[in-house]
Amino acid sequence: MNKKVYLLALVSFVVGTVELIIGGTLDLVAADLNVSIGRAGLLITIFSLVFAIASPVLLTATAGVERKKLTLWTLLIFFLGNMIAFWSPSYMVLMAARIITAASGSLLVVLGVTIASSIVKAEYRGRAIGVIFMGISASLVLGVPIGLTIGNAFGWRAPFLLISVLTLLSMVAVGISLQKIQPKPVISVKEQIRTLKDQKIFSAQLTSFLFLTGHLTLYAYLTPFLKDIMGLNGSWVSIVYFIFGVAAVLGGGVGGMLSDKLGSQKSIIGIIIVFAISIFMIPYVTFSLPLFLMVMVVWSALSWAITPAQQNYLIASAPESSDIQQSLNNSALHFGIAAGSTVGSVVIEQSSVVHNATAGGVFVLLALAAAYFSITRGRTVVSTNTVQQS
Repeated sequence: MNKKVYLLALVSFVVGTVELIIGGTLDLVAADLNVSIGRAGLLITIFSLVFAIASPVLLTATAGVERKKLTLWTLLIFFLGNMIAFWSPSYMVLMAARIITAASGSLLVVLGVTIASSIVKAEYRGRAIGVIFMGISASLVLGVPIGLTIGNAFGWRAPFLLISVLTLLSMVAVGISLQKIQPKPVISVKEQIRTLKDQKIFSAQLTSFLFLTGHLTLYAYLTPFLKDIMGLNGSWVSIVYFIFGVAAVLGGGVGGMLSDKLGSQKSIIGIIIVFAISIFMIPYVTFSLPLFLMVMVVWSALSWAITPAQQNYLIASAPESSDIQQSLNNSALHFGIAAGSTVGSVVIEQSSVVHNATAGGVFVLLALAAAYFSITRGRTVVSTNTVQQS
């Protein structure tokens, strides 16, 4: 496989890291900018929301632009957005910076997928796309511990400076390594959304959305949970996040093996059930750190174990639009991150962070219902001209 794909995966990792990098330092951001933790959490919400919406829209809007040139210009905008975040004097300026980085970052990820699929042989196309999404998944898992470690050591603004430097290095690498790539025809947003008329596919995408909503309701506010409910200091919080990140990365591999061995359908149902049990247990094991860590490892591992099973299920269920479904699933995941961050913010503002796990668990149960509905449906094959019931 073309080694340039791994360069594009690194770009997607840098972009994805920005989304949740602020999550581990919400208390520092809130104190510095004189806002509540719940309001600070909306900085994650707005990023994920813009990311999910902008991705298909910007790809269509820039359909005629040469791909390498477009990537470099988008990286420049992404760099400027992060520098604005680094220098932001107020909450609203930081919010604006998050919108800029989300929009440009979403386009960078889609460009990574399209470029990767165009520079490899046909037999490696699926693997190349998978590598790009591995970069995104790894960034979502590791973004918080990276931000937490650097933020606690040098202040919450420091992670944005690091991302800015990495973006500049990415620009140099792209400028040197990639050749000019002419654009290919892009499927319109309307046609992409049209594939969701199939109930089986729509409910599968809804499963991803609800699952991530439940997960982020607690995960986006894990720092205040650890500090306020469990009484952990900054050093222990960093250790907990490190354990969480390792378990989540390993969980992705476990999910892939389960999908191959048991099939994607059984894997999805089983993972969601065990995940729901673990997140509901969280508030009841806070009296013991070792017990909490045991439950948390299961929760964190399963949080990304579902991703390979879900991707395999979508490809098997809609092979004629598998590329579109992967793109839409990426949007569904980010809509889930936005929704979970918002729900978690409301729970904290109205009651206490101790209830975030239970609120998240409710959405996970809804995800289970959506998954069961999808698996038990027949196919409705949707093309640009016809709709056929199978």
